[in-house]
Amino acid sequence: MWWKHQIAEHEVRQGLRNRPKIRFHQRGKVKGENLYIALCQSDAGRYLTIFFIYKISRVALVISARDMDSSERARYAKK
Repeated sequence: MWWKHQIAEHEVRQGLRNRPKIRFHQRGKVKGENLYIALCQSDAGRYLTIFFIYKISRVALVISARDMDSSERARYAKK
């Protein structure tokens, strides 16, 4: 994620711990492993959009992360 969006792994972990707003994005290829989007904020206040698969093993597999766009920030603010 760093090379494409300059987001460090620790920022992603922080965002997922800091009360993210999570929504379903699309059905996964493996039954029960769907793609979700988390709108969240790092400890430093950076607004993040994180794409992840919630695995059957109850582990989140992070696919990508980037800075929120303006429409996502508005949706996150309505939290």
